[in-house]
Amino acid sequence: MELRAAVITVSDGVAHGTRKDESGDLVERQLTESDYSIVDRVVVPDEQPAIVAALRAQIGAGTRLIVTTGGTGFGPRDVTPEATTEVIERPAPGLSELMRAAGLEHTPMAALSRGVAGAAGSCLILNLPGSPKGVKESLDAVVEVLPHALRLLAGDTQHG
Repeated sequence: MELRAAVITVSDGVAHGTRKDESGDLVERQLTESDYSIVDRVVVPDEQPAIVAALRAQIGAGTRLIVTTGGTGFGPRDVTPEATTEVIERPAPGLSELMRAAGLEHTPMAALSRGVAGAAGSCLILNLPGSPKGVKESLDAVVEVLPHALRLLAGDTQHG
């Protein structure tokens, strides 16, 4: 099975060109090192309709894994979890719990992350924090289980 992924950066600063997309770059680098082929990189502002549209476009394009970075905190413009919840059909709370637990090993602030994970058809969506440190910790926490999750979503339920 080909491991195809898209990275969506949710950031007003990156969308407006006032900040570099360090977190999106890190997601791409980590996934590439784990044998994923990055099929798209998208940047959207912290606006729920834009996030929903970007997620739906990737799902429609047949992307198997979508990793978002940014918009998962407590700020008034942090709406990535709400946008993702609007799109997913089946939540995967264990993945979000695993990412938060990994972050809590390094900082109590990880408890403030509201990122969600879930499936839309055969696509898995993961919300990661916007900080490079949070991205690394979160992705490191789940990268081993992602291929199995993607096989299950593709209908391969054989064990062994």
